[in-house]
Amino acid sequence: MKTVMCAGTFDTIHPGHLFYLSEAKKYGDRLVVVVARNGTSESFKGKMPIHDEKERLEKVRTLKVVDQAVLGHNGDIFKIIEEIKPDIICLGYDQKVQKQQLEGELGKRGLKAEVIRIGSYMPNIYKSSKIKK
Repeated sequence: MKTVMCAGTFDTIHPGHLFYLSEAKKYGDRLVVVVARNGTSESFKGKMPIHDEKERLEKVRTLKVVDQAVLGHNGDIFKIIEEIKPDIICLGYDQKVQKQQLEGELGKRGLKAEVIRIGSYMPNIYKSSKIKK
């Protein structure tokens, strides 16, 4: 059984998120979604999410395509990858982490996961930053 991992803030779930998660699920049998902690989201995006991490986690858990949803860790964002040990990690088209950077960190930790960047779905309409405006 192949486990696919996705991660994000998922502050306001929109069709772009659903596309990202649905496309990721095609790469394996089980989709695990890591919901960013409030502090992690703030450090990556420069602002706190509108919704609390527990509320965002519960929203993600209700999505039919998601097999498991978990909160990430404060501080070491790679620790959750060590715990879940996914076969594949799917990045969203607009996530700042670089594929090579992630592959390098996985290698340092002795983890073997294929890293795939999922393409965009109508990014001019369904990008979280545009929806919040």
